[in-house]
Amino acid sequence: MSSSVQLFRDQKYHELKGQCIQQGRLFEDPEFPASDESLYYDSTTRGKVEWKRPKDLCEDPRLLVNGMSSHDFHQGKLGNCWFVAACSCLALRESLWQQVIPDSNEQEWDPKNPGKYAGIFRFRFWRFGEWTEVVIDDLLPTENGELIYCHSSVRNEFWSALLEKAYAKLAGSYQALDGGCAAEALVDFTGAVAESINLAEGKYGEAIPEQMKLFEDLMKVHKRGGFISCSISSPGRPSEAETEMGLIVGHAYSVTAIRKLRLGERLMFSFKEEKLFMIRLRNPWGKKEWHGAWSDSSKAWKKVSDSERKNLGLTVKNDGEFWMTFEDWCKNFTDVDICRTVNTSCFSLHKTWEREMVRGAWVKHPEPLLNRSGGCFDNRETFLQNPQYIFDVKKAKDKVLVSLQQEDRRKYKKEGKGDNITIGFEILKVEDNRRYRLHKLTVQERVATSPYSNTRSVFLRRTLQQGRYVLIPTTYIPGVPTKFILRLYTDVPSKLRELKADRPKMTCWSLLCGYPRRVTQIKVYSAEGLQEQDRSGGADPYVLIKCENQSRRSPVQHDTTSPVFNTQVIFYRKDMDSPVTIQVWNSNLLSDQFLGQAVLAASPGDPREQQTLRLRGRGGQEAAEVPGRITVKVLSSDDLAEL
Repeated sequence: MSSSVQLFRDQKYHELKGQCIQQGRLFEDPEFPASDESLYYDSTTRGKVEWKRPKDLCEDPRLLVNGMSSHDFHQGKLGNCWFVAACSCLALRESLWQQVIPDSNEQEWDPKNPGKYAGIFRFRFWRFGEWTEVVIDDLLPTENGELIYCHSSVRNEFWSALLEKAYAKLAGSYQALDGGCAAEALVDFTGAVAESINLAEGKYGEAIPEQMKLFEDLMKVHKRGGFISCSISSPGRPSEAETEMGLIVGHAYSVTAIRKLRLGERLMFSFKEEKLFMIRLRNPWGKKEWHGAWSDSSKAWKKVSDSERKNLGLTVKNDGEFWMTFEDWCKNFTDVDICRTVNTSCFSLHKTWEREMVRGAWVKHPEPLLNRSGGCFDNRETFLQNPQYIFDVKKAKDKVLVSLQQEDRRKYKKEGKGDNITIGFEILKVEDNRRYRLHKLTVQERVATSPYSNTRSVFLRRTLQQGRYVLIPTTYIPGVPTKFILRLYTDVPSKLRELKADRPKMTCWSLLCGYPRRVTQIKVYSAEGLQEQDRSGGADPYVLIKCENQSRRSPVQHDTTSPVFNTQVIFYRKDMDSPVTIQVWNSNLLSDQFLGQAVLAASPGDPREQQTLRLRGRGGQEAAEVPGRITVKVLSSDDLAEL
């Protein structure tokens, strides 16, 4: 077994199977017994359930019959349509379901060698950042000789029922799967990155340009191996009520295809005359379909050629799968969950990403410098008492994907603590040389805020400018402890790492060379009126900020005498009498040219407000003035953990 796969409850599949075959018995799982404790987390709930093996339910049982299809299975009595919808999506990607059901041929029943069957199966789930193997027996809950939960449309096929049992074991019980989110199961099946979109809030049903953008994005997700599910929220309506158009409220549908359908010149259009934007859905019940335009029996299909209908896989039967226009989909559904399989392969033709992943936790502590559970940005006094992670954007601009995922809390349902916590995160642009934790927001720039949601994962896409950033994951309310994983995807490596220290560390070397006694933050906003440097009347300026033997340089701003820098730096100063010097230079091919400088004492008592200073020539504060002014903000403190 690969060292990258963890064993749930330390159960070793091959070892257990070998023991059963040697002893001539079928496996019974002591970690998830065939009893009520595996069915229910609520001790007051009981039912008349018989646990039976597949061989007791049919002749010639099979794990898979003719491979895997999104039509293989139906939801049972459990309210886990979200799990079944996720299975429908998984069935469309052979490479992914083979990862969830490893060595499916080896696990299959072999009628020619019945002695090799031991009633034991294994499945793998991406659990909190690593693949985890779950071992189960084949005893399944039944009533009157029928499976009561997820079951196949083919009587002797059992992969879906066994997969559901392994997932229930991971969650603590079958009942723990009652109610959930398809995106969560898809992340567990694939390790994908989950994103939730509210179609109603985004007004996708009204804004055609937004519809087009979303369609292209979803089609790209689908083509690149991602997954999509959708539902209709049910405020004011009973869950599982049926709409006039045959859709079920509060019910998860899987998206099984997204296509642009060519119709011909005189036919109806959606976004362009010659094309219709279409989406195909599947109801996990295996019945109850859309009754509107382009439903299975709609006359509109007569406008489409037989070959095109065959390509689309159109079937006129109540099998739970149906087509609708993307516009109708946006108008009728309210929520969509997207799972992106982010490409990190070096050998891909498509865009690839650099991934960084860290594990962390929100931990409550009465000491502010040790507390790591400060709540969201609204809690100004405690917000920075959260875990802080620093990363760099190396390119002038880079698209960044961030996924924050809390641990799966279903296992805590028996303790009454199984609900997800509301989580989110902030991204702050900070000093280019910051190495220690933030303690006060002063010159830093708040550049992105994720949605705050009580879903397991929160996702954000944003294009960021070159520079250094601090990402702060938070619970919405302070003082709520739980674990999380943070994944960051960028075009070039970002060196994501946690900021743990509050100030520079005192070492033996510090005793010899001195320890910082003052911290100073500088933000250079802009300059104006700089001396023209070329024939077109422009310049290519940058700033160089120096203190003691430290210096930081900003990116060059091209063709301007009024540059906007927005450059931040922080210095820990040993010699408090040594000033801070902010120089403006013009970038040249052969030799850069000095344009002027401002020299500052940067003492704690100096003004902390934004100020505009005249540039001067080389020398101290009394040097001659030169063309140009620079706008800055400078803050200093003798408490190294203040800023």
